[in-house]
Amino acid sequence: MRVDFDLDSPFLAMSLQSRLSKAPEIVTLEAIITLETESHGEQTLSNSSDIRHSLTAFAKDEAHRLGFDLVGVTTPDAPHHLEVFRRWLAQGHHAGMQYMASERAISHRENPRLILPECKSILVTGTLYLTPESQNRDDNARAKVASYALGEDYHLVLTERLRRLVGSLEARLGESFPHRIYTDTGPLLEKEFAQRSGLGWIGKNSCLIHPKMGSYFLLAEVMLGLELIPDQPFTSDHCGNCTRCIEACPTDCILPNRTIDSSQCISYLTIEEKGPIPSEIRTDLGKWLFGCDICQQVCPWNLRFAAASTDPAFQPREMLRSPDIGRFLELEPEKWRPPLRNSPLERPRRGGLVRNACIVAGNSGDPVHLPRLKHLLLSDPDGLVRAHAAWALGEIGGRESASLLEEALSDEAEENVRVEIRSTLSSGSD
Repeated sequence: MRVDFDLDSPFLAMSLQSRLSKAPEIVTLEAIITLETESHGEQTLSNSSDIRHSLTAFAKDEAHRLGFDLVGVTTPDAPHHLEVFRRWLAQGHHAGMQYMASERAISHRENPRLILPECKSILVTGTLYLTPESQNRDDNARAKVASYALGEDYHLVLTERLRRLVGSLEARLGESFPHRIYTDTGPLLEKEFAQRSGLGWIGKNSCLIHPKMGSYFLLAEVMLGLELIPDQPFTSDHCGNCTRCIEACPTDCILPNRTIDSSQCISYLTIEEKGPIPSEIRTDLGKWLFGCDICQQVCPWNLRFAAASTDPAFQPREMLRSPDIGRFLELEPEKWRPPLRNSPLERPRRGGLVRNACIVAGNSGDPVHLPRLKHLLLSDPDGLVRAHAAWALGEIGGRESASLLEEALSDEAEENVRVEIRSTLSSGSD
């Protein structure tokens, strides 16, 4: 077996190599430290620290090589913001994300070691995703998609990169070790762990903000059964008296305690909400087809420091380079997925995307969308889509829209769609 050491003491390296040559099994880093502590006491404790520092430096260098822009390490100790999280749940600000309120999910967020009992360190990464196209986005665009979603699905991209990072660590150590990878897919308060890893502070818009890079980056973590050297937490708050994000939010979803009322958030509504979007919020969505960047776009730290990423994974795919709302209105039930495969836009599925497209079309007030909305209202198999097509027709207005709504009402069998049509007709007659 081959073991690499990064020690200052030739004697200690020779001693360790001699001991390991007699061991029939692979010896872990922890076993090496324990073995030498028994023999050399305080001197070896210093060298064991050197080993940890060396492994930590290797992990960070390898993470940067794999494309992560920010890397930090923290411990799996209980988060300090648990009470804030519990109050957020108690007040219903998680909206329809009921999975977050389960006892299992809460207990795992309170004690990350319940997820991975062997966990000794959490390595937290941040990956920039702002592209030149999104950085220079035209406010007159026909439809808007959140910057992080223009390219490949970051869950797939970052998970694979973290797997490769773990593979590199295993190759260096000569053995596997317990680990768990997350990209906002598990019960971790990841922004707090990022702050504890020294990556930035949690801003008033609830985004993690780096003082030299802004907030346009994606977080991903790997829980490790290895004891790395933790970084110093980022303890200062640089938001000061600024309230630009709060003032810019069209739905007033940003709360005073740096959390979000999901039920009012455009990102939640266009991505996670599976049912109808409340009628009183639809006009506030404006042109946002999927997600929202408003609270980041106005942040002074982004205006000053946010840089465009050259990462190929996050460059816009053809369909999203300049989103055409008509193309989204025409997504067919059996053919909608291929142009969006491995894109974040798969999450709301076809019904959610066309629902959102109807709202954007209605907010545009442009009669050019009438033929497509007519087809959806009269022929689409999804009642959710038909209901939002009715609303959009009402927003565009005119005799043709009213005639189409009357026609649809006489044939519609689904009561919730009939309610939407009646409400739209009633609003038009006021």
